[in-house]
Amino acid sequence: MRKLIFQNIQSGNSNTVTEIVLLGFQNLHSFRISTFLLLLIIYCVTICGNLLIILVVSASRSLHSPMYFFLTQLSSMDIILSTTIVPNMLHIVLYEGSSVSFIGCLMQFYFFSTSETLESLLLTMMSYDRYQAICHPLHYTSVMTLTFCLKAVLLCWVMIFAVILALSIAMSYLWFCGPNVIDHFFCDLDPILELSCSDTFFVKIEDMILALPFALCPFTVIMVSYAYIIITILKIPSVTGRKKTFSTCSSHLAVVSLYYGSLLSIYLFPNTENIKKIFSMFYTVITPLLNPIIYSLSNRDIKQEFKKLKSKMLSAL
Repeated sequence: MRKLIFQNIQSGNSNTVTEIVLLGFQNLHSFRISTFLLLLIIYCVTICGNLLIILVVSASRSLHSPMYFFLTQLSSMDIILSTTIVPNMLHIVLYEGSSVSFIGCLMQFYFFSTSETLESLLLTMMSYDRYQAICHPLHYTSVMTLTFCLKAVLLCWVMIFAVILALSIAMSYLWFCGPNVIDHFFCDLDPILELSCSDTFFVKIEDMILALPFALCPFTVIMVSYAYIIITILKIPSVTGRKKTFSTCSSHLAVVSLYYGSLLSIYLFPNTENIKKIFSMFYTVITPLLNPIIYSLSNRDIKQEFKKLKSKMLSAL
């Protein structure tokens, strides 16, 4: 393992941590290079897949609807999340550990938390969109207008950026006197707070208060929306009609199950560092990879528009 250098600044009788050491995945040894290459491929496919979704939706007039608008926003969040986590993770795997400045650690936490929270809210808006389309089709166009969608997304962006910024600033005022080692591959809230020599009670309370409107409420709205959607679908007399209606929300339901399933697994399974790392990698690395794949493979409209776009690009060459 490469020797990591700790830099401390003397302050009175105490030391202030200026670097955080991320241990990442220990004991990879002979699998180090293969793991690095696998993660690099995953990152490249993730970026290309999500950019492709954004390009196809933006270039296709027939896809300029609320559902696909929210999908482009979701792809943007996946790109931000993956770029926040994976590049530094590649460095950790290659050198069996990495050091990051304390400010850099807080910035990683900020962008990670922002993208994860915004993804939760976007999935909630997409479930509401499907609820309106299936349960109230006659009022859909009057409710899900472009203005409403733009205002909803803009409000979420501004609100989340401000709220997570407030939490990050509160964390920056904590006293970190050492140790400065995190047994993880990125700077998450709990590992950072465990390093603090200050009383973290109020920061944890602030995090719990934020969890209610930005974690529990979105999950509840999604569950209620799909409860009404399922009831409405079951009332459709023909089997063909039920299948056709369900297909319009199957992709979103799969993404929601993947997102919340990986998050809930962290709390349901034994509380060990290795288990946490595995499930954390799933929702920070694998989920952004699978989201565009799920939508592109199971969505007929996107596949058709992708073929048209590919034909136009080939003919232009």
